[in-house]
Amino acid sequence: MIRIALAQFNPVVGDLAGNAARIADLADQAAVAGAALLLTPELALCGYPPEDLALRDDFYAENARVLAGLARHLPQGLAVVVGHPLMADGRRYNAATVLRDGQTLGVYRKQQLPNYSVFDEVRTFSPGSAPCVFEVDGIRFGINICEDIWFPEPMAQAKAAGAEVMLVLNASPFHVGKQTERHAVAHARVFENGLPLIYLNMVGGQDELIFDGGSFAVDAQGKIAAQCPAFEEGLHLVELNDGVPKGEWHDWPGIEASVYQALVVGVRDYIGKNGFAGALVGLSGGIDSALTVAVAADALGPERVHAVMMPSRYTADISLQDAEQLAKNLGIHYSVQPIKPMFDAFLAELAGEFAGRAADTTEENIQARIRGVLLMALSNKFGKLVLTTGNKSEMATGYATLYGDMAGGYAVLKDISKTLVWALSRYRNSLSPVIPERIITRPPSAELKPDQVDQDSLPPYDILDAIMERYVELDRSPAEIVAEGFDEATVRKVVRLIDFSEYKRRQAPPGIRVTRRGFGRDRRYPITNKYRAPFR
Repeated sequence: MIRIALAQFNPVVGDLAGNAARIADLADQAAVAGAALLLTPELALCGYPPEDLALRDDFYAENARVLAGLARHLPQGLAVVVGHPLMADGRRYNAATVLRDGQTLGVYRKQQLPNYSVFDEVRTFSPGSAPCVFEVDGIRFGINICEDIWFPEPMAQAKAAGAEVMLVLNASPFHVGKQTERHAVAHARVFENGLPLIYLNMVGGQDELIFDGGSFAVDAQGKIAAQCPAFEEGLHLVELNDGVPKGEWHDWPGIEASVYQALVVGVRDYIGKNGFAGALVGLSGGIDSALTVAVAADALGPERVHAVMMPSRYTADISLQDAEQLAKNLGIHYSVQPIKPMFDAFLAELAGEFAGRAADTTEENIQARIRGVLLMALSNKFGKLVLTTGNKSEMATGYATLYGDMAGGYAVLKDISKTLVWALSRYRNSLSPVIPERIITRPPSAELKPDQVDQDSLPPYDILDAIMERYVELDRSPAEIVAEGFDEATVRKVVRLIDFSEYKRRQAPPGIRVTRRGFGRDRRYPITNKYRAPFR
């Protein structure tokens, strides 16, 4: 029997010394637990993704120096597989080195470099071409890194070189349904090669990306023999008895639970890793800001969250009541800053310029921008980051104000459709009822003019979100969407709004990605663009 420790931990990109210290600590824990082998995630030493840090020669030199220092501080007798960037023969690699007793047992260079969706590794790395097989306690282990197991060749190559068990280091970001995809590809490789496989995944938030952990082991017959917790750091043990893995089992959370946990991790790590004092949220009495502030309180603790209600002449009394009750339920700091005096001052100042023109969205946007200025002033003064509250449906259609409700540092709901906002709010209330029911059930409104509701300007959200999913996430053409039974006029309207609003989205803050295709790293449309897809 051999015991393998899985270091499912949360590195910080660029914090080489901190990440090395964390690996050393986990190695000490693994040795105490009787492990003979410790596995760390992909690029654990530098964090993932390093992006253009991986184009700097000094970055590789410093990684090499820190890796050498780490090798000297690992427990005797423990083999440790460390993911790190490597410069060799004038080329840059995404690599893993096996260390034991100050010696190098082997080095593996990732062969398959992803260059799609949020991945851009062809820009920064060269592909490896050789297997790496090493022996611990009489068992021969092969290494693959993340994308390698999505292709048959790297694992087959390792088996041909004598591997009896495959170790896979990963920095695999979360999206809904991703764990099922990982299981499927692991099954495929196991069935092809007849080797057990141990899959370790990173955990934590890095800008837009969330790494969800969920490391697992698969036996040679394709059965999932162990599964680690989702979204949690920890050292987990897998035992190999005659090549059969066995370990702890944690059920995978459902859609709402997993997305909510991803949002909490994203806010916690973006604010924590970047050193902000806490979070500021403009609370409107509506469901988007309610969900955002609930996530922030869960991520940071209520003492680090400040919600500001900024009522206008159009804000309903129930919005004030619900916002105050929500803040009380969460135990966060809450203040009220009416914007009417400032709005009146703007209108008076602009009266001459606007003479003879009827009120329109200009006056609505002034209110949103006043709120943005107030929140950013509080952010500057107190060092807390403004969390924007717009959801994906609004970002898609441009139902948001530049330098107004889009002003802030991190967009929590940027990849959350309005229909999912409702589902997540009900999920959060199933844990403890903090969001007043009226916030969830009342018709959504920006409250920027009398009797305004979102559906004055947009199709019903269930229809809008279904069209958006097909056009944005699945890349279906307008004609294909209409062929599925959607009203052509509605599809035309939604597609036109999505295409026209790219210039707004390009100026939006980064936000948490939870779908196959969010507005950010993995959807890159030209702003200046005259192409219009045909409907026939």
